[in-house]
Amino acid sequence: MVTHENRSTSTRRTAIRLGGAVAGAGLLAGCLGGGSGGSGSGGSDGAAGSDDAETDGADGSDAAAAGDGSRAAYSVEMAPVGEVTLDAVPEDVMVYSLLYADMAVAFGHGDAVNSLGFDADAGGNTLDAYYAALDGVEFDREGIRQLNSGSGGGITVDRELLYELDADLHLADPCLFVSFDGWDEGDVAEIRDNVGPWFGNVYSRRNSEPPEPCRDDYEHYTLWEIAERVADVFQEPERYEALASVHDDLVETVQADLPPEGERPTVATLLYMDGTYYPSRLDGPGFATAHVRPFGVPDAFGAADVTYETAYDHERLLEIDPDVILHQYGVESYYDVAAIREELADHPVAGELSAIRADRFYPSGNPVQGPIMNLFQLEMTAKQLFPERFGEWPTYELGDGYPAIPEAERLFDRDRVAAIVAGDQP
Repeated sequence: MVTHENRSTSTRRTAIRLGGAVAGAGLLAGCLGGGSGGSGSGGSDGAAGSDDAETDGADGSDAAAAGDGSRAAYSVEMAPVGEVTLDAVPEDVMVYSLLYADMAVAFGHGDAVNSLGFDADAGGNTLDAYYAALDGVEFDREGIRQLNSGSGGGITVDRELLYELDADLHLADPCLFVSFDGWDEGDVAEIRDNVGPWFGNVYSRRNSEPPEPCRDDYEHYTLWEIAERVADVFQEPERYEALASVHDDLVETVQADLPPEGERPTVATLLYMDGTYYPSRLDGPGFATAHVRPFGVPDAFGAADVTYETAYDHERLLEIDPDVILHQYGVESYYDVAAIREELADHPVAGELSAIRADRFYPSGNPVQGPIMNLFQLEMTAKQLFPERFGEWPTYELGDGYPAIPEAERLFDRDRVAAIVAGDQP
C-alpha cells in the first residue's frame, strides 16, 4: 500500500492536482452548473470539459515523452466531469464504489487504492473470493480507510478525511457526493481544487437520474465502457483490451449455447430481509445487471412499477413464483444466502416457492461490479440458470469463497486473466 511517507515528491503531486483541476473545470461548468470554474493554479480560466456523448475520451495510447525525458501530460474523459488532464499516473487514489477498486486491481494498480465507501473487509472479502482463483492477484486492504461514517441509512463523508487522504485522484462520481448529507457542488469543487480531480460515474449502475445539478450533461455507460476509461487513467490500454477480449469470448460462449427463449426459466433478482423481499429489475440497462442481462431470461418482476422502494411479502412473491431466485450480494458479502434459504424452506408460505422446492435459490453477485468480478459473476449465473448446458453450480456457504469449478467446466481461463492483471499477457 502506498503511504504518504513513501510517496513521490510534492512537485509531482502538484502537477497532477493542477492539471486535473484545470482540464476538469467542466465539473462546475457542466455537471454542477457553476459557470466557467476556476483552477487550482490561481485564477486561470481552464478549458471547459466536454460532455459530448459521442466523445470516447483519451485514445488509450501512452503519452509521449516530454523533452526532458519525463512523461508528458495526458487527458482522460468521462461524464460527468468531462476532460481531466493528468501529468502522471495517479499513485494514491480515493475510491468509493467497489467497481473502481476492482478496476484498479484489474489494470495493475490495486496498491494505489486508499479507501472504500463502506467497510473495507466486506468489500475486500468479496474481491478476495474471486481473486483467490487467480494466481498472484490480490487486494491488500490493510490501511484502507472507510469513507462513510453515517448511520441509519444516511451517508456521511467528512470532507476533512479527503484532505487527510490527500489523493492524487478521486476515482468516484462527484454527483454521488453531491447527494450525500452535508455536501453540495461547491464542496465537490473545493476538493477538486485543493486536493485532486474527480473521475467516476455510478449512476450508470441502473442508468438512473443523478442529482439535479448534474442532470443536463450526465451520460450513462456500460460497465466495460467505464472500465476502458479507467484503464486510460492508469495508462493501461493493453490490459483493458485483453480483459475485454476475455469478456467478449465468455459472453459469446454462453449466448451460443442458450436454449430457445420459450424454454428459459423466469428469474427474480432480489434482497431478503426480515420477512420482506426487495426486488430489482434484471432486464434493464446499467452495469448492475451486466452479469444477468446477457442470458435473455424472462424477468419475473417484469412490471414497470418495480423500483428501489418496491417490497413484497411471502404471499405476493408466491403469486409471482419465479423459477429461479438470485439473491444479490450473495458471495462473501452482506448476506448469508444459505441461511436465508433454510429460513424460507421452513416457512409455511415461502416454502412453497418453486425456487425453494427445486433448490434454485442462489447466492448471486454484487451489482457494483468491476471487470474481474463481472467475469466470475457471468460464469456463476450461467451455471445457476442453465446447469445442464454450463455445468452445475457447486454448493456455496458463506466463508467458502468462490467455489472450485472443475477445469473442464470453467467458462474463462483463470491463468489468462491472472497474466493480464500481472502485465504478462502476450
